[in-house]
Amino acid sequence: MLYESLIVFAIAFSAGLAFYGVTNGRLSGNTRLVFQLYLFLVLGAYFITCWSRGGRTLPTQTWKMRLVRSDNLPIGIGRAALRYALAWLSLLLFGVGFFWAFFDRDRQFLHDRLAGTRIVMIDDERAGAEGRGNGEMR
Repeated sequence: MLYESLIVFAIAFSAGLAFYGVTNGRLSGNTRLVFQLYLFLVLGAYFITCWSRGGRTLPTQTWKMRLVRSDNLPIGIGRAALRYALAWLSLLLFGVGFFWAFFDRDRQFLHDRLAGTRIVMIDDERAGAEGRGNGEMR
């Protein structure tokens, strides 16, 4: 999660800088609400795109992990968007959805359990053959 937060910071910083430039630095009143919604959508675009196209963000590629449905099939855009929304709820409720993994029998986050997704490890052969479309998931 630390590695993912560095990527998220970079994306949010770049998007925020662009927004700041467009609004001439005025981030008060309704503009602030629009800014928050804008960041939510930009980060959503990043996560939903990564998850629905291969199930991997840059950090999960590094750690040889993939997000899949409960039946090990790739997740689509709808399920990725659901997971994104549920992850925000988990975070906004004092992180309870993330701490859930400590008590879950399968060590899943609450938003994964609710969205019907799970994070799986992939073997080295799969990671190398990913572009060629062969190999199997553990």
